[in-house]
Amino acid sequence: QVQLVESGGGLVQPGGSLRLSCAASGRISNSNLMGWYRAGPGKQRELVAVVSSGGSTNYADSVKGRFAISRDNGENIVYLQMNSLQPEDTAIYYCLYNPGRGPSWGPGTQVTVSS
Repeated sequence: QVQLVESGGGLVQPGGSLRLSCAASGRISNSNLMGWYRAGPGKQRELVAVVSSGGSTNYADSVKGRFAISRDNGENIVYLQMNSLQPEDTAIYYCLYNPGRGPSWGPGTQVTVSS
């Protein structure tokens, strides 16, 4: 059983920045994928960025050059630095943990980009 605790969401103006954090606890595999998906209003959940325990990353085209994902393997924390935020980034952001046997999801944290 893995628990995911997210933090860092909130309200920000266009062009601003936020940093999301997700801490995993419980029975953690040392080989896993962690990252972030999001669901905007009326939309399905979609990939934002993921990073493997080995450091390989994958980003959605819509966030390349603006967002950066990183992780602390020792503390089992994944971060998402979000820069140049735009209204279309408004969504509920969900933390992902996947040891290769199916994903676990955090409860979600709201990010709202509005002036």
